[in-house]
Parts: sequence; C-alpha cells; structure tokens
Amino acid sequence: MATLSMRQRAGLELDRQLRKNHKLLHPLRQLFWECTLRCNLHCKHCGSDCKTEALAPDMPAEDFLKVIDEQVTPHVEDTHEVMIIFSGGEPLARKDIEDIGLELYKREYPWGMVTNGMMLTEERFKRLCASGLRSVAVSLDGKEEDHNWMRGHESSFKNAMRAIHLLTAQKQVIWDVVTCVNNRNIHYLPELKEMLYEAGVRQWRLFTIFPAGRAKQHPDLQISNEQFRALMDFIVDCRKEGKVHASYACEGFVGEYEGKVRDHLYRCEAGLSIASILIDGSISACTSIRGKYYQGNIYEDDFWDVWENGFLNYRNRDWMKKGDCAACKMFRYCEGGGMHLRDEEGNLMMCHMKRLGH
Repeated sequence: MATLSMRQRAGLELDRQLRKNHKLLHPLRQLFWECTLRCNLHCKHCGSDCKTEALAPDMPAEDFLKVIDEQVTPHVEDTHEVMIIFSGGEPLARKDIEDIGLELYKREYPWGMVTNGMMLTEERFKRLCASGLRSVAVSLDGKEEDHNWMRGHESSFKNAMRAIHLLTAQKQVIWDVVTCVNNRNIHYLPELKEMLYEAGVRQWRLFTIFPAGRAKQHPDLQISNEQFRALMDFIVDCRKEGKVHASYACEGFVGEYEGKVRDHLYRCEAGLSIASILIDGSISACTSIRGKYYQGNIYEDDFWDVWENGFLNYRNRDWMKKGDCAACKMFRYCEGGGMHLRDEEGNLMMCHMKRLGH
C-alpha cells in the first residue's frame, strides 16, 4: 500500500469532498475538437492510428461552429472560460484552421492546438496568431535520432525544434513541450531537460505510453515499473531545481508522489470539465477514450443536453471498482484511474499504483 504523509492524506480527503461538488456542477472548461485524422507523420505510439490519407473525412467547419453557436454558447456564462483545443491527427493539415480559429476568436473563445510542428512555419504561425491563437503544445520525444524514429520521419525533430524557436520568440501564446517517455529516452531525460532549457522551454509535460491504437504493436516502448518510479523521482527533482517546470500528465493516481509531480492532485476531468467532438460527430470526453464510452453524436443529439444529462458513467465511477480496483484502499482517491485506460469491457489496462510497486 502507498505510504501517504498526513499532509497528503488530508489534501486528498479535502479534494475528494470538492470533487463531489465538482461532479454535480460539471462546468465545461475544455472542449477538444478532433478536426482531422490526417497526419504527416507515422508515430509508433499513436493512439488514433492516424494516416496521411484518413479514412474519415474532415468535419466541415460549419458543422462544428453550428454546435458552438446553437448548443454551447447559449449555456456558457463566460466564453473566455471554455478553451477549445484542435486535435487530430495533425490540426495544421487543415488549411482552414486559421479561419476557424478566427471565428472562435470573434465569439471570444480562447483556442489552441496540439501539433507535431511539421507545418508550423514562421508565416503560418503569424497567421495563426492573427487569428487569436492562445495555446500550443509541441511534441518532442527525445534527441534527433530517437524522435525521428518514434515519429517515422527524418525531418520531424528539425521541424519540432523550429516550432519551439518560434514559440520562444513571442509572448502572445501560452505553450509547452510534451514528451512521451519510452525505453529509448528514459535513460537521458536529464540531458534532454538541459537541451530543452537551452532552447527556451520552461514548461514540460511528460507522458507514458499506454497500449492503445498503434502503440499496441510496440510493447517495447513501455518502460518498466522501476523506470516509472525513476521517472517520478526525476520530475520531483526537476520541480525542485526550478529551471524547467516539469509535470507528469493527467494519466493516473501516483500515490506517494501526489502533490509532488503536478500542480494539482490527481483527478480525471473527463466528463467533469472536459468534452470532445470527434471526427464523425461522436460526443466524448478525452479524444483517446474508446467508443463504448461515447455519449452521443452531434448529428443526432443536442450537445448540451448530452453534456448535462449524459456522462453518467464518468461522474459516478463505482462501476470501476472491480478486478484489482475492488479491494484497493486508494480507490477513494483515484476512482479507478483515467477513463482512457479502460478497455471496451471496462477493465483497467494499466494501474499506476502497480507500476509503483503497490
């Protein structure tokens, strides 16, 4: 069992009470739009198995904006509090991203995107900023050889670094770098941190890879339990040092590391404050959550009605208390882990507490 300090336990108990009210209110704060499944890379860990030519066509911009205008805006007190994030695929594969972003900006929604940087040229970045771009996350998964191997393109590292340099030189956009920790980069994370610091990176999110999508074909990308604990210690050390503000992603409850590796205690916000509209119109939470947990479709259902009255299996997670979770004393805090870690049968694919040796 995890050894929690009295301070950690008190904080977790308080957060548990706050979470109950949060579930009742479920204020929409982030809306992901899977605007395309096209991608110019072939990443080995891609949870969506995206391709250069996607099987599903891009959702028309007018369909998405209609949902915003008719089913979101009338119910939101302050549009500035709802961040709309373009995801994919690679969002910049769409040539109309600037136009759509400008429409959101006119409606006073902040918007951002997750990008591999391949298409983020200086000229395009200027156009995006002129359209009100507010936030960017750039993917960088190691040194040049390893990043290119992971992303399946010999120029991917060079273009990701170009994107980082563009972001470093401006003050309008909030941005960070995201890194998927794997067997090829886990051994030189301190060196990677220094490289990022020299490039101007000050915010760094680190993920681990879970077995979904294309990642299922590459189990060798998984780090060992010992390496996972070493990753937690590395993040703690980074935060103490203060040069680069490192954080572990919102993937799962990490026991004795709670309050030490993130700016907040663990809470899966899927269906509580996070929703998504997928490429085919499906209404979900995080874009990496499987189809069984979709809540409706914008072409058949009213988005806000689904947000208010759906997502019941997200807001009451007692159904997760089975298997390894059934007798776990940490369930009161983790509530079964991230929704994206559940398979179609509801089984937990990866337990972070187990990875820590509990």
